[in-house]
Amino acid sequence: MKAIIVGGGIGGLTTALMLTARGIGCELFEQADTIRELGVGINTLPHAIRELAQLGLLQKLDDVSIRTDVLYYLNRHGQEVWRDTRGVDAGHDVPQFSIHRGRLQSVIHRAVEERLGKESIHTGHRLGAFTQDEGGVTAHFFDRSGHHIKTVRGDILIGADGIHSRVRETLFPNEGPPCWNGLMLWRGARDWPMFLTGRSMIVAGGLNAKVVVYPIAQGSSPSNRLTNWAVLVKIGDGSSPPPRREDWSRPGRREELMPHVARFSVPHIDVASLISATPEFYEYPTCDRDPLPYWSSGRVTLLGDAAHPMYPVGSNGASQAILDARCLADLLVRSEHPRQALVAYEQKRLPMTAEIVRSNRRGGPEGVIDAVEQLAPDGFTDIDKVLSYAQREAIVRGYASKAGFAAVPGLAAVRG
Repeated sequence: MKAIIVGGGIGGLTTALMLTARGIGCELFEQADTIRELGVGINTLPHAIRELAQLGLLQKLDDVSIRTDVLYYLNRHGQEVWRDTRGVDAGHDVPQFSIHRGRLQSVIHRAVEERLGKESIHTGHRLGAFTQDEGGVTAHFFDRSGHHIKTVRGDILIGADGIHSRVRETLFPNEGPPCWNGLMLWRGARDWPMFLTGRSMIVAGGLNAKVVVYPIAQGSSPSNRLTNWAVLVKIGDGSSPPPRREDWSRPGRREELMPHVARFSVPHIDVASLISATPEFYEYPTCDRDPLPYWSSGRVTLLGDAAHPMYPVGSNGASQAILDARCLADLLVRSEHPRQALVAYEQKRLPMTAEIVRSNRRGGPEGVIDAVEQLAPDGFTDIDKVLSYAQREAIVRGYASKAGFAAVPGLAAVRG
């Protein structure tokens, strides 16, 4: 069997490793000229790290990341709404990693090169079209100028080509642009004195306006960390289309961002100074897409953001792509026919990820902050009188259960 993988992001690269580990041949095609370390910080949850650990990548990831220990949910006044231990501190057998997205991708990319060979990765190849028949799939690739450069034949084609997926567009030509809810995200990272334990994560504020801060790597000294920050603010009502695709990752303007930052009071770290000291940062519209009725058509299927792009809530985007890859690889090995495997993969993964997409639109686990801020917009003196511990726990634990990373009972929650 041979798989054609379209997309060289975390989902596509992990799929290549998973297939190779099971003896399934594959080639990967990426439209960018190089696979570069792009992005800023992300969190990768234990259920996904467990899959990467089984591929032998745990130590390499540990070398370039931070093992997250505690996640603090605060209101915009800096008052604690909920506190959660994470990863091994919560009883998991593997960590939760806070990591630069590019470094995560780089670790997986290098493993693909080592195990499949560099000749199996084709950069500068943009998918133009594909056809399928009883015997397989034929895909046609073009360069940036529109010249045909390669035609490939395989047993299946996996679209792991992101929120602007060409494969998805071919399967659903009338879907239209991604959905934008009016939220704009500014993100950056800066070497900075560590706060709390040096492994902690803070989310302050609800879905309409929040600040997120966490370390993603060791810093320039033992007391410093490369510190990731993100500011998410609702600047529109969601009725207008998203910004042009070419404006999806443009340099942010400090004069636009800082008035929003002034709305927050975050203890433990001077967020305003951190952001002011960051020489370069970027802004992104937070978009997703409505869940699809199906992912697979014959010998073609979708994976990762091409299948289920979701709002950056709950640390789940990259993690779910990794889980997709494991599930698909396992089913391809077990099934008598590739098409049977693709249908089974869709039946297992689509309902779960669709629910996560919908939950993220409501704020995901961070919805606990929204619930408290709605009841006590000016802050509180006793959180339990605003929303009981059991009610707050139900919001956070309910999301963890849906997303498949619920921790060991009795160890996950820490009452502050």
